[in-house]
Amino acid sequence: MTDRELRELKRRFRPDKSNISTVVGCYINENKEVVYKINQSLSLGDSVVSEQLLAVLRRSLSGSIGISQNQIEFSTKDVSESPKHALLMKLRASGLRDEDALGELYTAIAESLELDSSYVVLLASDVYDVKTRHSDGEDGESTSQFSYFTCAICPVKEAPNALRFREADRLFHSDSAQGILSNPEIGFMFPAFDDRSSNIYGALYYTRSKSTSYSALTERIFGVPHPMPPVVQRTAFSETLGNALADECTLDVVKAVHSAIGEIVEAHKESKDPEPLTVTKHNVKEMLQSIGVEEESIKKVGTAMDEIFGNGAALTPKNIVQYNKFELKMPEIKVTVSPEYKELVTTRVIGGEKYLMIKVSGPIEVNGIPVSIDEDN
Repeated sequence: MTDRELRELKRRFRPDKSNISTVVGCYINENKEVVYKINQSLSLGDSVVSEQLLAVLRRSLSGSIGISQNQIEFSTKDVSESPKHALLMKLRASGLRDEDALGELYTAIAESLELDSSYVVLLASDVYDVKTRHSDGEDGESTSQFSYFTCAICPVKEAPNALRFREADRLFHSDSAQGILSNPEIGFMFPAFDDRSSNIYGALYYTRSKSTSYSALTERIFGVPHPMPPVVQRTAFSETLGNALADECTLDVVKAVHSAIGEIVEAHKESKDPEPLTVTKHNVKEMLQSIGVEEESIKKVGTAMDEIFGNGAALTPKNIVQYNKFELKMPEIKVTVSPEYKELVTTRVIGGEKYLMIKVSGPIEVNGIPVSIDEDN
């Protein structure tokens, strides 16, 4: 899937665009018990509530592919033999009306998901009449129908006691604590919407957190390896370079890798290519070769990337390098530099001591106070 296709589906989750008539789900308490089930009509209920429910489901499609949204891939064997994939297909085929299948999904979520609070599982089924797109942006003839469902898992937070003003008697009244539905923490969509058509070999998996992917849940629902969270990817990539390059991992090498990835991202933006941008170990090896890193060290980087990310892994650049930020840290000091000025930073060895050198290119302030440099020292 591409970000463009994701945005196309997100636009569906509005009362005037959607074919969603009912939202189903359940409430799961802190003891992992399904306390009650939900079945709410959007066409017959309160229009404000219906719009808010669609907004919650829409937020489970937030973010970008490869960052908040991870693409789940099923093998041919998964599609033909996996009971987990079969359950997803059953849910989709029934339009979420198969109570046994829904119950099986609720149990799987309750038994595998660890959250700090009770939560609500919301699901909606939709059929999208996919039409051709003309160059002027107008819709053409219908080409196919995309039948899919989405799931949003939303924590329920306890709101404190509050004073509320009521117009009826023009007085404040004390309202007791109550549960409030939060934005989705986790969500998924099945099947994937690839090339604007259905792909049962894929699903889309959303996590609000950048540091955890709730691996037990993904294993239970999809039966495939869980995606590595962005924060974990960045740490793993940094450690890979540092450990594999060892003494060759100099400031100049890091600056070069940082610049190269930033240039790739900018070029992709300018090209307006809808396909998600990825970086492989071959891209990283080419970067290192171009700046003169020893071939043996480069091989170590490739081997380490295969071990950590998987053979042939394609990584999202934003997940492995903060190309829009350049930060230098020591135990006692942290220095943040705008990426376009990182060349002002160098390292030096003077009299046997190691120094981080920053070329002064303009006025200097310390805590807002302008300071001067004593040229005699």
